[in-house]
Amino acid sequence: MMFSIRVLLHKLLILLHVTLCTVVGKTMMILFPSTTKRYILKLGEKSRMNENPKFSYENWGPTFFSFQYLLFVLKVKWRRLEDEAYEGHPAPNTPVVALTGEIQHLF
Repeated sequence: MMFSIRVLLHKLLILLHVTLCTVVGKTMMILFPSTTKRYILKLGEKSRMNENPKFSYENWGPTFFSFQYLLFVLKVKWRRLEDEAYEGHPAPNTPVVALTGEIQHLF
């Protein structure tokens, strides 16, 4: 019971955080488009996505801070939350990818 309340509260906090970030980001894209574009491209340097010449900002930049972006980030963060292990509780059944590309679970 206490474990499920903790997970529910974590999910609620994640929802609030991601929603706030998305609203602020979308507002910044509307008010300051060139500054926001530079910031997003600066973030892209960390992942090396700017190194691909076929991967231009115009293709993916406008999708930042969209409703689809919000749903995707929530899905990823909530799944990671489910993978957390707590002392005295069962271990998570984390999915892993085999060398063949097949997704399997630890159990």
